[in-house]
Amino acid sequence: MKSTDLHQKSLATRVFEIVRNAIVVGEFAPGSLHSVQEIAEKLNVSRTPVREAMLKLEELGMISFERNRGARILETTVHDLEEIFSLRVLLEVPAAYRAAMRITPPELRKLRQSLDEVQEAYKSTSTNVRAHLEPDARFHRSIALISGSRRLAGILDNLFDQQMIAGGTSGGFTREMDSIYRDHERIYEEIARQNPNGAAAAMRDHLVTSVRALVEKETGDAEAGTVFGPLYVDVLSLNTEG
Repeated sequence: MKSTDLHQKSLATRVFEIVRNAIVVGEFAPGSLHSVQEIAEKLNVSRTPVREAMLKLEELGMISFERNRGARILETTVHDLEEIFSLRVLLEVPAAYRAAMRITPPELRKLRQSLDEVQEAYKSTSTNVRAHLEPDARFHRSIALISGSRRLAGILDNLFDQQMIAGGTSGGFTREMDSIYRDHERIYEEIARQNPNGAAAAMRDHLVTSVRALVEKETGDAEAGTVFGPLYVDVLSLNTEG
């Protein structure tokens, strides 16, 4: 590999991070169109790293290329929310199980600090979804890392980005903030007790309750969020030790 190849790759990564952040914070609004040339000019780079970055964003389901028009920022649908949370259930429930088995005293102290940040965020009167979601995301990411999976932490980062585009915290502003915090507190307490089954159940209950609230928020149908596809299996019946 040539040094120029390394430079090109790192540049494409930086462009990817900049554009992804613009989508997440709403600078690039859902439904809007953006050409590779336009973004290249804004960032003062060539079109090649922009094209590479946009292809990666397309793989993540954040944009869609339209022939001779550019890249459209995709809106998050109810189906997308259910898919995001289906993946989170399948990944995070076993992670909570493993975290309860593996956690060390220093990790527990850090997780407690992360929980306190979640509490502060949900005490806030801010209507900025990002201000609520970022501490929430850090808490869940911490559990993934404690479980021993850096890859899972990276996957969760992408899922939270897509959730944030939808304006969805753990139930958005449709659930009482105290209720959302208590979900996280229960997860923490079960991990602190080193109770794998309890931690897994707490995580599953939190995620399922959250997606139900989000789907109800989007559809206005109190029953819509109670029916899920085949990904909503009873994760606790799986071999969580595998």
